[in-house]
Amino acid sequence: MSPTASSPAVAARMSRQASRDTAQELAVRRLLHAGGLRYRLHVPVPGIPRRTVDVVFARWQIAVFFDGCFWHGCPEHATSPRANAEWWRSKLDRNMARDRETTEHLRSQGWIVMRFWEHETAESVAQQIILAVDTRRSSPPGRD
Repeated sequence: MSPTASSPAVAARMSRQASRDTAQELAVRRLLHAGGLRYRLHVPVPGIPRRTVDVVFARWQIAVFFDGCFWHGCPEHATSPRANAEWWRSKLDRNMARDRETTEHLRSQGWIVMRFWEHETAESVAQQIILAVDTRRSSPPGRD
């Protein structure tokens, strides 16, 4: 059970927090599309209910996640709320554990898993994704 927000302003801010289609995600997707890449969005993680991958290149088994600094524990920008601190610490720790579990699960299935922090530039992220796709195109999984 979630605690009540420490103020109406906090409640309003948290209710507006995007979980998908963030500014960074949209910018990266535009760059990928302009570069000729096609992908699927918000695809369920095979074998794990209620989890999705933000951007998927299924043919090349590449899963891309865009992680918010607060929600996923960025080592540079994560903060610890003072109000309801114990509840938030537990929630954020569960988020990070779920991220690790999802990454390990997909990698065990032969996927390349790419995770990017929200503070990374769209151009840098897109370049890394394009490189991964190009690498897989030249050496598809299971054909080594």
